[in-house]
Amino acid sequence: MARPHPRLRPWVTRYVGYAHAVAAGGVHRGLPSGHLTLNISLGAPVHVVGMPRADQSPGRFQALLGGLHTAPALIARDDAEYGVELALEPLGVAALTGLPSAELAGHVVDLADLPRPAWAGLADRLAALPDWPSRFALLDRLLGGLLGAAVRESAPPPDVEWAWRRIRRSGGTVRVETLAAELGWSRRHFGERFRRGVGLTPKQAARVVRFERAGALLRRGERLADIAAVCGFADQAHLTGEWRALAGCPPTTWLAEEQPPDERPHGAR
Repeated sequence: MARPHPRLRPWVTRYVGYAHAVAAGGVHRGLPSGHLTLNISLGAPVHVVGMPRADQSPGRFQALLGGLHTAPALIARDDAEYGVELALEPLGVAALTGLPSAELAGHVVDLADLPRPAWAGLADRLAALPDWPSRFALLDRLLGGLLGAAVRESAPPPDVEWAWRRIRRSGGTVRVETLAAELGWSRRHFGERFRRGVGLTPKQAARVVRFERAGALLRRGERLADIAAVCGFADQAHLTGEWRALAGCPPTTWLAEEQPPDERPHGAR
């Protein structure tokens, strides 16, 4: 894992290189989060067997970009998974990909179909390099070349950026009415401006941020009742219901799928 060059960090949160063997035949759930996911396989293509949107067909991708979503992407487990994953900020994705976050929301897009030609052939270029530091350095150069004037041209309105940061800082607990009132807008006008800039409505964004925070605490082994209280859910039943809606399964089922028993935090066993 590595952080991008400091110049890129407002737009790209992290790089993750992965190479591991897993039990083939299972399914990995790509959960909703506050980042867009860019995945470049250096081995076999990624087989997405269930899309976040019902109107998009499953497919195989050597490199893909997943927009913000409110349902899981289901990915078939291969016996050897090898690649690079990037977490992109929704407010900067237009500068890097040529497509606004609102257009990408709920979709999985082949990198070859992006309007920025710099992404073409990236999987082969990364696979030819000898180690993770050299691959991350290539990503720094490529992404740095996409920024500059593109950031200024595609930057979201400052009010939308402010509202998104506020939702993030609050852990998704700030009320939409509060944000709209502080901006001096109607809830409807605020909601539409926010959706055009981020890709989700303010209510959806807050829901995903709460869910993502709950997932982080679940990985640490926190009790479900405590997670519900900390993250702003009415109770444990509310938390479990949201997990079913956004992940497609209860939180304990997800933990069992993703982490073998000997790797789970003590409180989650």
